[in-house]
Amino acid sequence: MRVLVTRPAHSATRTAQRLRDMGHEPLLLPLRRPVHDRAAAASALAASSGAIAVTSAEAVRVVSALGDQLHPHLARPLFAVGDATAQAAESLGFRSVASSSGNGRDLAELVAAQGVNGLLYLAGIPRAETFEQGMLERGIRFSVAECYRMTPVVPSPIEIEALFSGGRPNAVLFYSRQAVEDFFHLAELRSALSEHRETRLLCLSEAVAQAIPMSLKKTVAISSMPDEQSLLSLL
Repeated sequence: MRVLVTRPAHSATRTAQRLRDMGHEPLLLPLRRPVHDRAAAASALAASSGAIAVTSAEAVRVVSALGDQLHPHLARPLFAVGDATAQAAESLGFRSVASSSGNGRDLAELVAAQGVNGLLYLAGIPRAETFEQGMLERGIRFSVAECYRMTPVVPSPIEIEALFSGGRPNAVLFYSRQAVEDFFHLAELRSALSEHRETRLLCLSEAVAQAIPMSLKKTVAISSMPDEQSLLSLL
């Protein structure tokens, strides 16, 4: 099966290997790339104490570049969305890591259950604000440090044509609402899918699926859990 992956390149490389191991042919189409602000992360860590929250492994990659500046903070409790992000934090040396299996709202519930009040959120731009909304609803104090930005990557018409020239993708993987919006913003991609309506659109969550154009809703399948293993099980 030919599977089009819309993740940023760093994450898409790992997904591609998982797909190959499953016997599929990955096609990579990164639509965003991260720009890190290490100084913002370092300043926020130095100016705070107590728990840290991350909703993406990209934030962990930002602080991984801090070197010795990070060492004093590795004993701080860290809350993460998803096992993959939690594992990345543990691999970096964080010694007290807890993860939620759902989205940012589930992470806020986990933070509340642990009785935390006063937390640093290492965040990106753009982002869903479900974690922040959940924290506000629970009256938990937190500060936000925007330490990376996901900037658009616009593939050329030639790159898009090359992806479809070997035969239509059987499936497209969408991990975020932003990826869906970026994908369908490009006329070449909209046109390519309109010509290949058998292509399945696999979405990490209901929120992601909501951004799929109405004319293609019949081709959508939604992961039972918002993690890659569940998403790939739809193939």
